[in-house]
Order: sequence, then C-alpha cells, then structure tokens
Amino acid sequence: MSHFILAMDQGTSSCRSVVVDAAGVIRARAQEELATRFPKPGWVEHDAQEIWSRQLSTARAALRSCGADAKHVAAIGITNQRETVVVWDRRSGVPIHPALVWQDRRTADAMERLATEGKGDFVQQRSGLVLDPYFSASKLAWVLDHVPQARARAERGELAAGTIDAWLVWQLTGGRVHATDVSNASRTMLMNLHTLDWDDELLDLLRVPRAVLPRIVDSSGVCAETDASVLGASVPVAGICGDQQSALFGQGCTERGQAKITFGTGCFLLVGTGSEVVMSRSRLLTTVAWRLQGQSAAFALEGSVFMGGAAVQWLRDGLGIIRTAPEVNDLAAKVTDCGGVMMVPAFTGLGAPHWDPTARACVLGMTRGTTAAHLARATLEGIALQVCDVVEAMEADLGSRLRMLRVDGGACASDLLMQLQSDVLDAAVERPRQLETTVMGAAFLAGLGVGLWKRVADVAAIRSVDRTFTPLLDPTIRATMRRQWRRAVECAKGWQT
Repeated sequence: MSHFILAMDQGTSSCRSVVVDAAGVIRARAQEELATRFPKPGWVEHDAQEIWSRQLSTARAALRSCGADAKHVAAIGITNQRETVVVWDRRSGVPIHPALVWQDRRTADAMERLATEGKGDFVQQRSGLVLDPYFSASKLAWVLDHVPQARARAERGELAAGTIDAWLVWQLTGGRVHATDVSNASRTMLMNLHTLDWDDELLDLLRVPRAVLPRIVDSSGVCAETDASVLGASVPVAGICGDQQSALFGQGCTERGQAKITFGTGCFLLVGTGSEVVMSRSRLLTTVAWRLQGQSAAFALEGSVFMGGAAVQWLRDGLGIIRTAPEVNDLAAKVTDCGGVMMVPAFTGLGAPHWDPTARACVLGMTRGTTAAHLARATLEGIALQVCDVVEAMEADLGSRLRMLRVDGGACASDLLMQLQSDVLDAAVERPRQLETTVMGAAFLAGLGVGLWKRVADVAAIRSVDRTFTPLLDPTIRATMRRQWRRAVECAKGWQT
C-alpha cells in the first residue's frame, strides 16, 4: 500500500531525505554532507553530479531504514537550494560546468552595469527581484559565456539548464522530464510574476536562450514519474518547492500576513501576501510562494540574509574557537553581553534590504579584554540584527507590525539565539516541535498532489508549538544595539571595490 511520502531536501551544505507517513510523522531520515568549493574569492561552486549521487543515496537509505521500498511510496516531494544553477548536456546528462551556488558573486559587475543602465525598475516590475548576482539568470549567462561553444549549443537546444529541482527531476526521470516549479522559476529573474511564464524581454536582457530552460509546473500535483531503475519502481513526483517557500508552507503560514524565518546557512524571512503581488518599496523581493494544482498562485514578500548559520561555521572552521556548531551557545553564554563588540557577518556581501555585493564581514569594538566568548555572542547577535533589518523593511511594505514570527531551521534549536532574536525584534518568536519544516513542506505539497491529504487545513493542523520566546530586553539597551548595528553595517558596505 502506498502510504508514505519520500521528501528530498537538497540544501547548500547537505542532501537529506525523509520518509513521512499519512499522519505527518517522520518515520526515517538520512543525510550526507555536500562539499562546497571556493575556487576564487566570491566564487562558490558545487559538483552537480555529487548532488545527485548523495541525494539518491539518502533517498535509498531513508527507505531502507524504515523497511520501505518504492511500492510503499505514494509520491516524491522535492525542496532545494533555489538560485543555484546547473547547465548540462541533454544527450549525455553530464554538467558542462560546476553548479554556481546562490552565494556566488562572480557576476556582480554584470548586475552593476545593468543597474547603471537603469534596468532595475523594469526587472523588478517583471520578476519581483532586484539586480543582484544572487539570482540564477546572470549565473546561467556566465556559464554560457565561459564554457567554449556553450552559448551556441544552448541556442541549438543541445543543453539544458535549471535550478537544482530541475536537475533532480531530470535525473529521477532518466532525462525524460525537464521541469521546474513556479516557486523556483520565480527566483531566476527570468519569469514574469504576472504571467507565471518565462518573459521574452527578460530573457533578451539577461542573455538566456529560452531553449535551455525547463517547463514551469505547479508546486503541488503530479508533474513526472521516476524511472523505475532509480528506486525499483516508478513513483510520481508530485511536489516541488524552493526551500524557503517550502518552509513557509511547512510552518502552516497559508494566510496573508503570516510570517516565518528560517535559520539555515542564511536567514530567510517570508510573509504571505495571498493572491496579491505586492511590489516592495523597501528593496525586498516579491516571489511566488506556491501554486497548488487547480488554484491561483500564492505570493510572498521575502528578505534574504546571506550568512546565518554559515557565520557560526566560520567560527568553527575559520577561527577554530569551537569544535562543533552547537558549542557556540555554551561559549556565548559565558558572557552576559558582547563587551561592546559588533560583528557584521557579510562574508558574501549584504542581502536585503541593503543589496551590496561589495560589502564584507567586519568585527568592530574589540579591546584587549575581548574574548572568544564575546566574539561568539557578537556573531549570534549579528545574525539576529540582520533579521531585524529585513523585518523593518517588511513592516514598511505591509504597513503593519509583525508581532509574531514562526522560526525553523537548524539554528533555531538554540534557545539563546531565539531569545536574542525576540529581544532585538521586540516581537514574539514561535518555535514548532517539528523543526524540519522545509522538508515537511515538500512532503505536504506532494501528499496534497496525490490526495494523501485532501485539504491545506489538514496539513496545517499537524503543526504544534514547542516554545514561544517573548522580549526580555530593556528598550534602552535595544535602541543602543540597533543604533550601533546601523553604524557597523555602514562600515561593512562598499569594502570590495
């Protein structure tokens, strides 16, 4: 009997698969780390073949660990790091270049040229996005320009390209299906938010041939069948959603004005705007949240912070002051404040609402009395203060305060970070019992797509709350922290010229 959902979560630092039953309970999970390469300053790459190999390995391992096989799986759901782009040969299925990761900044100059030419407003009105190397289009164009004969081959239809969801669908189906869902397509800077199709003028401006792009499909609903050789039997692919939109769905934020923050490699805040396309006046992104089969698309406003948990990884891997990421909490708790230290974790530039790819990380206010504990606490505060900038911008666009934010992602297991976030935001922070909301969103979308769950309300009811954090910080101290943070951000901006 097919009563399980196999959900694949392909992230920046790992590949994960979980098996979810009809009650919304995770029955098994498997995870493998993914190597990231930094061939030049500001360049970030993945091996697309490794992504597929590890994703498939975890899928098979998760099924084995709960004694299931393909015949027990009603559908597959996919969620993925979004703006990362892969280009491959349609005949062989082999990538022609390493995948360019969403953090990659090599196309900053190209985006700056378009901004100087006054193209920013046009791009935002069509795509909902700002001119920044974060998004897929300029990365795709770079690959076509820098791999010999790639652009000519793409125009002849010999190459395929897409975000990671499209790459996984291609591999799952043995190369029969080239598809991406609307949430991922909305992150390329090539899709028209109003038609939900590739936009010819954006394609011309950003120099991407239509022939290379996948078909755009719903986020929930059967769009493909896997090749039987992959898992032992053919299984429907019935849910696809970019990781942050998937987390929004997994958090049950299906009504206008409901918001969530995901604390992962980066920090991502989304607030649903229902069926309304809200264009930001505060340099936020307008994005498709999802489109359920047979329904109109749902939209969201998003603010992206590039360095969240990755800043803690730097403390571990770059400085060596902690051995494991969770140790940052114990280290930071050794001091009651940062001792005047302010850390701006702009290692790969600043995201929303600043959008400065030339910004770089900085640590300010150190003295001879500064310790590793002060630096650890300043890093956690820097993560939380970045989120505050996004929340302020979002509130300006909505014209109302966000008094409750739902949180997820690995770093939200830290009570200290969540309390700091509530304190500097002056808002309640609600953490669910099930922290794996991103992969659960993909599972829910896939289950809805094959009728395992009948209504959105059915999956929203599965969510339960672990803890709600409320502000404890003195308002005067909060105001001082926010003021110092703004000064520090100005120091970080424009560093890489």
